[in-house]
Amino acid sequence: MGKEFSTTPQNVPAVATKYRRIQTAIPHPDSVAVMERLRKIEPLSMRGMPPIVWDRAEDIFVYDKYGNQWLDWSSGVLVTNAGHGAPEIKKAIIDQVNTGLIHSYVFANERRAELVELLASVAPEGLGTAFLLSTGSEATECAIKLSRTHGIKVGGREKIGIIGFERGFHGRTLASQQAGGMAGQKEWIVNLDRAITNAPFPDGYWQKDCSFEAFLAGIEKTGMKPSQIAGVIMESYQGVGPDFAPVEYIQKLRAWCDEHHIVLTFDEVQSGFGRTGKFWAFEHYGVTPDLICCGKGISSSLPISAVLGRREIMDQFPPGSMTSTHTGNPVCCAAALASIRKILDEDLTGNAARLGPILLAGCQAIQARHPEVIGHVTAAGLVAGMQTVKRGTQEPDHDLAHRIIELCCQRGLLLFAPVGAWGQTVKICPPLTMPQEALEEGLAVMSEAVDQAVAELRPA
Repeated sequence: MGKEFSTTPQNVPAVATKYRRIQTAIPHPDSVAVMERLRKIEPLSMRGMPPIVWDRAEDIFVYDKYGNQWLDWSSGVLVTNAGHGAPEIKKAIIDQVNTGLIHSYVFANERRAELVELLASVAPEGLGTAFLLSTGSEATECAIKLSRTHGIKVGGREKIGIIGFERGFHGRTLASQQAGGMAGQKEWIVNLDRAITNAPFPDGYWQKDCSFEAFLAGIEKTGMKPSQIAGVIMESYQGVGPDFAPVEYIQKLRAWCDEHHIVLTFDEVQSGFGRTGKFWAFEHYGVTPDLICCGKGISSSLPISAVLGRREIMDQFPPGSMTSTHTGNPVCCAAALASIRKILDEDLTGNAARLGPILLAGCQAIQARHPEVIGHVTAAGLVAGMQTVKRGTQEPDHDLAHRIIELCCQRGLLLFAPVGAWGQTVKICPPLTMPQEALEEGLAVMSEAVDQAVAELRPA
């Protein structure tokens, strides 16, 4: 895991279609100098993406300066739900800049008022209180803080437990990373909070037992009692998949949290704003959480996030004691307003729902040809994942996922680096503006790339 893509220019076959254009070596030789400049100054952790230097991005396309055009299946890591550089969003940003107000700390501004009202209108009934922040990690960290504070309020100093899920991801800050279930990513913490732990996630592949009883057994193993648990936080779908829990499981979880006065948080940072064919991914379960964390696709551009929730949970801190420097930045708010309105006005959620079965069927067809190395395939709306394994086993294969993504990039289909607990997942997440014809072309490219990558595995 963490393998780099080569920055040595590779001569690749030319591509010229309606949606893709590759006419130079990849990466273009003149772009390597930019990557080398970054490498001299930035930490090693900033490497790892396919070796192209973005020049501009429009709707479903990414361009370099040298005439190459990629069909984007990354959405800039699930940000550009309304497409790259949407005219409405660019205009909203420019108009706000031209008003002369580009920062106001937590002093009131009109764009912030408009955005929290819009978020309240799309939230489930009862979750109409909104707190604006900057990043997904900041939102999940806030939800953990609110959950634990509420636990102490209703159950005393022992009710501080936070339950996340194995293979989950909620960010890279202290509490969010502990609540996440990627064991290797927590080693730097050393002194782990013993009241933050993980339960098995019922994905049906890595965790075969998908019963709610398995959740209860997992909690029992931690030694924590329900009376000691303040909150449960889970991604509405786990980003390593996307993997959903069974509907019945989540409905039982909701009832269990109610019974024991436990705050239930759904992390919608990457799954919200229409991505799965529902505006909120938790709608697939037929339940309502106590808190929602969202970000990424909220603006399709600038950094902004939010926590939405019940008033009695959100109002636990007095004035001035739970704020953020860039809370409700007016320029970011303007971008989010335009993005959400575009998603609603153009029914981009509906487009994701309509294309979801096509995306799933295309990925399943690839798996059917290569079942020995494509171990698990899932999709919902316009997010999908193919989890690669070593031939005939259930051992994750990061190298194969890496090679598939590299070959796609050389053919004009852009994805980000492999994700997952072991870097085994080829993640597919196009902008929600993707037309069916472009999706089908992308699936054909992906199919060719998998065929070649698998053929390279075979002994000569």
